[in-house]
Formats: sequence, C-alpha cells, structure tokens
Amino acid sequence: MLEKYDIEVDMAESAEQAIEYLKHDRPDAIFMDHLMPGMDGLQAVQAIKGNPQTATIPIMMYTSQEGELYVGQARALGAMGVLPKQVRPVDVSKVLYELHLLPDRRDFAEPALVPVEVGASGSVERAPTASAQPAADAGRRIEAAIKQLSVDLRRFIVASLDSMAARLEADLLRPVPSSGPAPEPPPAPRSLGPALLLALGVIGACLLAGLCALLWLTRADLGKTRDEISALRSANANLQQASDRMSATLHDLAAAVAASNAARESAPAASGVAPAGAPAAAPSAGTSLPGAGPADGASPAAAAGLPRSELVPYGELPFDRSRVDVLRDVLSKLEAQGFHGVLKVTSSAGIFCLTGNAADGYAPAAPALPASKCDLVGNPFDDSLSAQQRQSLAFANLIAGVRQRSSGAITVIAENTTSPSGAAPYPPHSDSLTAGDWNRAAAANNRVEYSAQATQ
Repeated sequence: MLEKYDIEVDMAESAEQAIEYLKHDRPDAIFMDHLMPGMDGLQAVQAIKGNPQTATIPIMMYTSQEGELYVGQARALGAMGVLPKQVRPVDVSKVLYELHLLPDRRDFAEPALVPVEVGASGSVERAPTASAQPAADAGRRIEAAIKQLSVDLRRFIVASLDSMAARLEADLLRPVPSSGPAPEPPPAPRSLGPALLLALGVIGACLLAGLCALLWLTRADLGKTRDEISALRSANANLQQASDRMSATLHDLAAAVAASNAARESAPAASGVAPAGAPAAAPSAGTSLPGAGPADGASPAAAAGLPRSELVPYGELPFDRSRVDVLRDVLSKLEAQGFHGVLKVTSSAGIFCLTGNAADGYAPAAPALPASKCDLVGNPFDDSLSAQQRQSLAFANLIAGVRQRSSGAITVIAENTTSPSGAAPYPPHSDSLTAGDWNRAAAANNRVEYSAQATQ
C-alpha cells in the first residue's frame, strides 16, 4: 500500500534488526507490527523513543489487538496511533496526510477572494481595482511589431530593385570598340529568373503568414485579458459585499458590547453573605475548597482562564496546532495553582455550507453563493475522523505526560460532542440567505472548549 504512493519502503524482520537499521538510517516514519520474533512491538517503541537520536521519528502501530487499553499503552509509550491488520487504503492515505508524507489537496485550492485587512477603526482596506493597463500594453506591443515588419519588408524590396537596376545599367552602358568587326548587338536585358521570383514569393508568403499568426495571437491575448478583467471586477464586487457584511457585523458587535457593559454597571453587586436561615450553597465545580487551592481563595480554574474556547478552522484536526499551545499554557497555570481534578477538553463540529464532491473533496462555499446552491451541508472532514485521528502526536504526548508530571493530581479527558455549550444559532432558511451568513455560525460552533472540575 505504501509503495503505491511512490514511497520508498525498507523492511526489517524483527525489532532487533530495526534498531540496528536505525543506527545508520533515518526514515520519515515507522510502521511497527505488535507480534514479532524476539522483542515485541511495544518494547521496540519504548526502545526507539528512549534513544534521543530516534525519538522524533513518528511510529504507527498495526496489530490485530483491539480495545482502548492497547491503544492507551501504545500512545503512552510514544506511538502515534494504531491501525488494524485489515487496514483499508483510505486509512493509510489519512495517516500519510497526517504525517505530511503526501500533499494535502486543500493546500492547492486558490482562494476565491483576496483577503482584506481590518484596522483598529474598523475600516476595510479595498483591494486594488482592475484596470485596462494590460490591454493598452498589449496594443502598443502589437503596433510596434507590425511597424517593424513593414520596415523590414520595404528594405528588402528596395534593395532587390536597386541591385537589378545596377546590373541593367552596367549592361547598357558597356563601351563599343571604334574599329574592327561590326559590334555585336547589345545583349537583351536579363529578366528575373524563376528561382528569384519563387524566392520572393516564398519570403512574401512567410511574412504574410507570420503577420497573420501575430494578429491571431494578439486577438487571443486581448480576449484573455478581457476575461481576466471581468473576473477581477466580479471579485471586487464580492469583496465589496463581504466588506459591507463585515462592517455590519462589527457595528452589531460594538452595540452588543456596549449593551453588555451598561447591563453590568446597572446590575446590583452580588452579596457574599447568605440570608439568615438560608441553606449553605454547595461548592460548584472548579471552586477552591479549603486546603485545595491558593491561599487567597481564588479558583485555580479561573486563574487559568477557564472555561475558555478556541475556534478550529474547517479541515484542521480539533486537537492540533494552536490548541496544543493553549492546552500546554492551561496545564502550566493549573499546576502552578496546585489544582487537583479533571481538565476536560471537548471538541464540537460546525455544520458548513460546502461546495465540491466526494472524489476531489469539499471546501467552504464562496460567501456570496446562495445557501440553497450548496453541494453539501455538513462536516464530512470531522465525520471521517476516528477518536485517535482527532489528536495530533504532540497533543497525545502532552496528555499522556501530564498525569505523570503532576503525580496523578491532574487528569486530562479529550472528548467529542455534537452540541457545544453556548452554541451559535444558525440563521433561518430564506431566499436571501447566503453561504457566508451560514458559515459564520458554523465557524463559531467548530471549536474546542476547555473546562476544569476540582476534587476535594
């Protein structure tokens, strides 16, 4: 299966032979069986990850073993994931994409619009409008080429006629002797030979054909230039519409922030003393308990900025890239606060308006496209991911190491849900609904949430 992707594959019959091979070779990835003669797969993974020279090579296990226990053991030792023995080609391609051994088709898709920069004042910088400068430059080049061809043709004809006239004049003015036999009659003027006439005809035909070809190419270039100008004008129109919608969104956001600040200032301050006879409230999740939090009584989860959420662009693994940095920052703050409990990391998928097909893949539709023209409404990228594939190797290693580093005080649970807390509502369907309006809500729901629950 790997060789079908033009990948060079080296084989090792045992774990000992593989470790000997790694002393002088550095492969891009290792696919490790579990049951082998001598050292088994888990022991081999532990030996490879324990060597600083080979620890950074990603390892993918494949075995007939099933169950989360084996997967957890493999990941804890440093394996990237586990593939079943009856692996499908599509599973191999997904692993190769994740290992960056194959180019991602989404990387070749050119954006339909040019990004715009939003300044601090909310103004939008306009993209430069299309101009007719390319067409004017092409016209000037064509005119100069035609003039040059005309000058060269005229010089050739004049030079040929001058040469013929000089030969005729020399023959006619030849001196006649004064005595002797009767002079021979002067030779008749030589006419142009058929070879010279044929050469002149061929040269003229070639010049005419070149001129016609140049005119045809120029006409094609002008047509292509007109098409590019039309496409730029259409893109400018779409940019203008996107700019207007962005300005409206910024205006609504500013109004909402102002209303929230006004409501907060007008609300009465919450009292920290319960009325006489009222039952004592139970401590909520994440609240500091006596002896379990900082000395000042502040919640460790609140000090770590929890709960919080991070948006995930469409087509990215939920637990990867910037989410790894966020998790590392949250864990360091919780450890500094002496937190004991569970950190829950939850991913949710947005439902996007997409264009494309199953063979070439799907991508978010252009913002100006009517929502009724979407080829698919859903999230096929997230649906195709298994629980193991949602995590990058760095994310899985970070989760596996935090419990050992905190001596069991902090446990990280990564899960997936279809209904995120505080989900953004999708707009109602109507004839004026666009893909941009719909995908704005989908992007807000495509996110990862972090929350903590303390234990006594």
